[in-house]
Amino acid sequence: MITAETFFTEAENLQIAATISEVEKKTSGEVVAMVVTASDTYPEATLLAGLSIGGLTALIITDLFLSDSLGYFLPLLVCGSILVASLVKISPPLLRWFIPESRLEIRVAERALRSFYEKKLHATRDNTGVLFFISLLEHKVWILADTGIYEKISQETLLAYANDIATGIKQGNGCAALCRQIEAVGTILAQHFPVKSDDINELSNQVITG
Repeated sequence: MITAETFFTEAENLQIAATISEVEKKTSGEVVAMVVTASDTYPEATLLAGLSIGGLTALIITDLFLSDSLGYFLPLLVCGSILVASLVKISPPLLRWFIPESRLEIRVAERALRSFYEKKLHATRDNTGVLFFISLLEHKVWILADTGIYEKISQETLLAYANDIATGIKQGNGCAALCRQIEAVGTILAQHFPVKSDDINELSNQVITG
């Protein structure tokens, strides 16, 4: 299972950090890249998977081999549900089958917003923080910007950049796509928020994992 810590190679992490560093030499904006293994544990999906697959398996076994005995079905149901629930926890592709797409969107959006505040992107001097947020289980990318940037870049534009990164990840070119869009956002930031003489690096350029 790919985790946030292993998604990018060491060389790719260095490349992303270098891209952010180059961008921030031209703008007072602060760029942060973050990767999480999942935006939620989705306990309801785990329970649903356990009950549905475990229940179906228990029903088939008791019907074919145990004369439809309720005394056998219930223990098999409990054991099967626990086993399946344990398996889906370590098998993201299987777990995703039991999570509605709308639920994935909501949880990633909420996690990205929470991370924006937890990592202090809202507290930069000029309100020009930008978060590139990748959630692996959900296969989704969000880009969030602080108030100063939204006056110059629409959320629709940021969404287009996020979709390009998501496509790059699906094609196995996640690092290149991320760096390309960091540079694209950086170009806009440099136009509207040029670097100042007393500019300091307020946030780390290293890829954050969580």
